[in-house]
Amino acid sequence: MPVMWLFLTTACLIRGTLSAGGFFENTVNPEVWMNASEIITYNGYPSEEYDVTTADGYILAINRIPHGRGQTGHAGPRPVVYMQHALFADNAYWLENFPNGSLGFLLADAGYDVWMGNSRGNTWSRRHKTLSVNEEKFWAFSFDEMAKYDLPGIIDFIVNKTGQEKLYFIGHSLGTTIGFIAFSTMPELAQRIKMNFALGPVISFKYPTSIFTSFFLLPRSMIKLMFGTKGFFLEDKNAKMSYVTVCNKKLLRPMCSEFMSLWAGFNKKNMNMSRLDVYMSHAPTGSSIQNILHIKQLYQSDEFRAYDWGSEAENMNHYNQSRPPLYDLTAMKVPTAIWAGGHDVLVTPQDVARILPQITNLRYFKQFPEWNHFDFVWGLDAPQRLYSKIIGLMKEYR
Repeated sequence: MPVMWLFLTTACLIRGTLSAGGFFENTVNPEVWMNASEIITYNGYPSEEYDVTTADGYILAINRIPHGRGQTGHAGPRPVVYMQHALFADNAYWLENFPNGSLGFLLADAGYDVWMGNSRGNTWSRRHKTLSVNEEKFWAFSFDEMAKYDLPGIIDFIVNKTGQEKLYFIGHSLGTTIGFIAFSTMPELAQRIKMNFALGPVISFKYPTSIFTSFFLLPRSMIKLMFGTKGFFLEDKNAKMSYVTVCNKKLLRPMCSEFMSLWAGFNKKNMNMSRLDVYMSHAPTGSSIQNILHIKQLYQSDEFRAYDWGSEAENMNHYNQSRPPLYDLTAMKVPTAIWAGGHDVLVTPQDVARILPQITNLRYFKQFPEWNHFDFVWGLDAPQRLYSKIIGLMKEYR
């Protein structure tokens, strides 16, 4: 993580130099400064926005594409799909390539009612009925609460809005974690899921090889001392402007893509480099320190447990037991399809292999040997290799 700050500082310096000299003239993609709703309408699709209030008071912004471009909403109810983004992202994540290469748009064109959520703590879901973002209590959450409150609240909202009792779930990275926890601990919620599509699943995090995972070797106390006890990687528009400008310079794009390769794996030929400014402008959107500490807890662990509050007394207070409860993935009965990347340095093939035997209703598994962690959402060949298969499985599991 500290390497990212070095990158941002370098970006700021380069941006200042280039701006002063007027070198490497560039054109910024319009979607760089758009939110999900604006991207949807910019590309000619119908857009709807809603607020969902969770049982514990968080107010989450969600977006909907009710039907495809040029289609109408009067052809009967469309099958519903809900999409959950990764850590430090937002729901524009599913829309950042052109319409013929973005999963959100392709699903809408294929006849699906597409819903996309924002996790608590990111730029668009940083509100609460009673708590202020300046209060430490606001930030006392991890992916535990996203699974326990956010996902059930959003699914209830979608079911009530559409009148459809069942839907498809698609998650990427930490989005898969939220789904796995929710569907293995809440059978009544699991019954509402036709199929669970997990892209680059984060359950085991024992063997990552990204240089940034060395951050998790820092003691818990040092992380809190360095970054505080509230938000982490919150959106900074000034910093974002700097590195987006740098990454939009044609001659400097290799530096940005190299940075992304260090973070998530190598497969740069599969990325539309002219969209790099769009990708980087929508991250990071922020999360909580507690969420980061929960991921640290998962790092190099043999077990998948709820958040450890740091003492037996605190754990007793939250769980009525001295250690956080284990999550039993074998209890999840939802039909599941999993895809993994062979060059993914965050979710490595070794980690994926550890979880596959625990998925008792695994209906499909595929590993793309050359893919990294971002190819699932940005890969140029994702529509042909992944998205078409997802749509095919949806038609099979109605």
